[in-house]
Amino acid sequence: MENPQGLLKETWHFYKKTLMLVFRGSKIYYAWCISLLAMIIVGFIFYWKQHEMGLIETNLTDQVSWGLYIANFTYLVGMAAAAVLLVIPSYIYQFKPIKEIVVLGELFAASSIIMAILFVMVDLGRLDRVWHMIPFVGSMNFPASLLAWDVLVLNGYLLLNLFIPIYLLVKFYYRKEPNWKFILPFILLSIPWAVGIHTVTAFLYNGLAARPFWNASILAPRFLASAFCSGPAIIIIIFQIIRKVSSITLEDKALFKIAELIAYSMFLNLFLLGAEIFKEYYSGTVHMASFKYLFEGLHEHTALVPWIWTAMAMNVTAFFLFLIPSTRKRLSTLNLGCLFVIVGVWIEKGPGFVIPGFVPDPLGEIHEYVPNLLELMVSFGIWATGLLIFTLLMKVAIPIETGEFSHTEYEKEGYTVKRH
Repeated sequence: MENPQGLLKETWHFYKKTLMLVFRGSKIYYAWCISLLAMIIVGFIFYWKQHEMGLIETNLTDQVSWGLYIANFTYLVGMAAAAVLLVIPSYIYQFKPIKEIVVLGELFAASSIIMAILFVMVDLGRLDRVWHMIPFVGSMNFPASLLAWDVLVLNGYLLLNLFIPIYLLVKFYYRKEPNWKFILPFILLSIPWAVGIHTVTAFLYNGLAARPFWNASILAPRFLASAFCSGPAIIIIIFQIIRKVSSITLEDKALFKIAELIAYSMFLNLFLLGAEIFKEYYSGTVHMASFKYLFEGLHEHTALVPWIWTAMAMNVTAFFLFLIPSTRKRLSTLNLGCLFVIVGVWIEKGPGFVIPGFVPDPLGEIHEYVPNLLELMVSFGIWATGLLIFTLLMKVAIPIETGEFSHTEYEKEGYTVKRH
């Protein structure tokens, strides 16, 4: 057992030193952080207008009540869930190349969840409505409401993906062996929890019987399959950038293994989407109107048609780039495939999934939705917030992982660290 007083002293020293660390960096680091801060401020200015006037300032209507905000929310939940593709090979199968970067992947998941929660908050219209979701303060109508379940699983997953990497980083900082009997149950819990967050998100759509476009039993596995494509694709790009701007060791073998997992996931994603399209078109019922609007256009309303076919072309091309070993193991084609997956899945799972569910509305009317400047700027501000949080987390995590930032200074200050 560790001395609680000593543990508290160690923890306070750790956070004090990390706070000092994030304020030191190169000119590129400062420029990057200032650019993100500027984008956040602009996004907040636009959001404040929405907060004061309400969602009337957006292009959302009674007929299309979910738009760009919820599209980004759905996509980001999948990005966060994709961290499980790093957790399983590293902690369960002890795959060393990925085990060296899994902590960074978990922090990526935490940043994604924060962005997802922020998109839900801005979609509420006003911040004073948030109190309804706070346990013991508001009334979430738990367990009857799926929204209440979503609040719980998202916040629970956020806590897990902050607690696990921070615990490990603190141990690495003090050059101590982590207590695996203590932390491993939390790691194992994070695996089904990652599946759970996207399953509950799918059920939010799936349970709306009046929206036949979303009312499909294979929606949850579709969400998970697409999540295991887009999230790892972003991770591959980010980790290559990290490798260039830091001294962290990241083997190509780890990137190629992640790409192989993306190939399997993309096959499942395309297969499940194809099964859903077959069911709708072969049955030919009136409920296929939303599919027709998305893939063909409905009564000369074709706003999403070029977008979805672009996404399909990108996803199919990316699938073959990841499937063929020679293209998967060449960084140029690997990165091209990742970009195709990131954009293609965002279109398919974001606006290509959310908006057609409202077209046509229950009265048969067609209201096309296009986000306005306010929605775009608020969305950019939230993405900038997530990138800034992830940047600051990496500013601390990478030096600890490489051994450049450790407890050496702590010992110089006269404290002693108990070794295990």
